[in-house]
Amino acid sequence: MAAAAPLAAAAPPIAGRWLTADGGAVVAIGDCGGSICGRVVKVIKGPPAGKPWVDALNPDPRLKTRPLVGLPILTEMAASGDGWKGKIYDPKSGKTYRAVVGRDGANLKVQGCIAIFCQTMIWTRAG
Repeated sequence: MAAAAPLAAAAPPIAGRWLTADGGAVVAIGDCGGSICGRVVKVIKGPPAGKPWVDALNPDPRLKTRPLVGLPILTEMAASGDGWKGKIYDPKSGKTYRAVVGRDGANLKVQGCIAIFCQTMIWTRAG
């Protein structure tokens, strides 16, 4: 008599448009040719008046003038257990962190991590 193998839990989908925790931007998450990524599609709270809306803090001098709209901030996202793992870029610091993303009810739980320390943000569905 063969026992039925338990079904593997699939990571809940995270695709859609999400408002960042600080309400500063809308990020569209979707397929990027084999992996999931997220790009800024709208900036709500931009830099102070007179400052450019560009990736000014990026450590790569060639990228400092790229616009914030269209900026990839979630990259290399792949399903992992009941969530997604990849990288998250923070244009406010110019740094990239290890990312863990998962559904939290109707919201998205986004964690940026260095070693074992993670900062959690809750993103809400954008209308």
